[in-house]
Amino acid sequence: MKQGLGTQLRHLIELLDGAVEASYAEADLPDYRPRFTPVMRVLSTRRQVTIGEIADVAGITQPAATQTVALMQKKGLLLIEPGPLDARQRIVSLSEKGHALLPRVQACWRATKMAADSLDAELDTPLSQCLAQAIEVLGQRTFGERIRSARADVENQP
Repeated sequence: MKQGLGTQLRHLIELLDGAVEASYAEADLPDYRPRFTPVMRVLSTRRQVTIGEIADVAGITQPAATQTVALMQKKGLLLIEPGPLDARQRIVSLSEKGHALLPRVQACWRATKMAADSLDAELDTPLSQCLAQAIEVLGQRTFGERIRSARADVENQP
């Protein structure tokens, strides 16, 4: 039986994320998780940012950014301060521990990129290209819209 798209995607994420997480442990970064990478990438180029800016720049949702920042703060990687004009706004920056970790994490990113490039080279259609195209197409017509349209077609069949 052929696996559905969702099952295939979850399995692919397990294969990729599991290997990336293991690579962090092998690089003696046992507390670093793959989900920290979008936040660390933003903070590697900006001294201080809001959680909203992290979400926008990293291309993740605000709730995901908020949850990830909270986890990273618990690990001692980030500092969070109230905004200067609005105390409800949260300003995020790397802690000393986060700054110290950054070069090792960046080395892992480079190795991961090389591994991803090697995977792309072995595929008929590079995975990165396929994913970018899928994201672009879904930006034009969401998967939810496609499901609703298909459901209407199914309901109208004799």
